[in-house]
Amino acid sequence: MREADANASRTTARKEQVRRFYKVIWDAHDRDAIPSVLHDDFAFRGSLGDERRGHKGFAEYVDEVHSALGDYRCVIEVLVEEGDMVFAKMSFGGVHRGRFLGYEPSGKRVYWSGCALFTFQGEKVSNLWVLGDLKGLEDQLKRNCS
Repeated sequence: MREADANASRTTARKEQVRRFYKVIWDAHDRDAIPSVLHDDFAFRGSLGDERRGHKGFAEYVDEVHSALGDYRCVIEVLVEEGDMVFAKMSFGGVHRGRFLGYEPSGKRVYWSGCALFTFQGEKVSNLWVLGDLKGLEDQLKRNCS
């Protein structure tokens, strides 16, 4: 296999892992998929203010978000790969059914935009940094709870 072909294959594999991260772990809320996507020493920093380490810590975070937001979905708008990193431009949303960012449940759908920078170690994600439009999200939560 030529080097360019090997690099293209790895590029596709990393982007597929990001797609799997959102489709399986987040959208399907499948915690059992975490070890196949995330490195054992995975480090996470989310825009909701959370920092978690390892599979267990991240699984707890996923559960907390799903508890607060029913029918939670992540939509990948753009994926860009550079070296051992993949950048994703995202949209997130769900039905506000549990306490979230200090707001009581409204039963209304909320959406926000964000981006995520995935760093890979081999074929698994070792680090994830997420930044979201929390101002826009909080404005919706305030309106919905008034």
